[in-house]
Amino acid sequence: MRTPNRDRRGPAFAALCAALVILLAAIPAAAALSAEYVVLPNGTTYRAAIDVTDVSRYEFAEIGIMGENVPLQVADVQLTVNGSAYQYNWSRPWGAPSSIEFPKGNYTISYLAPLRNNNLQATFTRPYQVNVTLPQEFAVSNPLLAGISQGANITRQTDNTTIVQWNKTAGFNVRFYDPWHEELLWFFLQFMGILVLILVIIPYMLSFKKAE
Repeated sequence: MRTPNRDRRGPAFAALCAALVILLAAIPAAAALSAEYVVLPNGTTYRAAIDVTDVSRYEFAEIGIMGENVPLQVADVQLTVNGSAYQYNWSRPWGAPSSIEFPKGNYTISYLAPLRNNNLQATFTRPYQVNVTLPQEFAVSNPLLAGISQGANITRQTDNTTIVQWNKTAGFNVRFYDPWHEELLWFFLQFMGILVLILVIIPYMLSFKKAE
């Protein structure tokens, strides 16, 4: 007896779905770009490694106070594809961010840049997988001293380095601190506690006793 066509639709649909899942898994995700930032031990410099796709130019800029692009001073710039270095041409217009130009394609751009006030931030034109690595002398666990943009996953490694990660973000901010700043904070809190005791609590207690 021949099976009606409608009875074979279920297995055929399941096979089509399975083939589609396999096909999608084989296609790289469009949003799978990554940006790696490593803060160096002195806390005044960081190394960045940023993936770019289908571009022929990259501009080195950071965010200014008013949200404008401010020239970023970079060094040791490298343009690579799967670990192989490629040549590029510099463009250094006066008063504007410098940039590099190269044949259009997919690359990883790495560079060294200065870091000020223990604060690292960046914005992107599309979602990125961002990893920020802090050396062991810096931390982000104290909310009174640190500041991290939403969506971050924080991991303290066994070697006391800290990794801050975002899955898909168009921008991030990390403010970290060293032991000296943490000691200064506790000294300030203790000093304020003593002032409150002398100026508020003790006078209140004395006035309460006089009232009795």
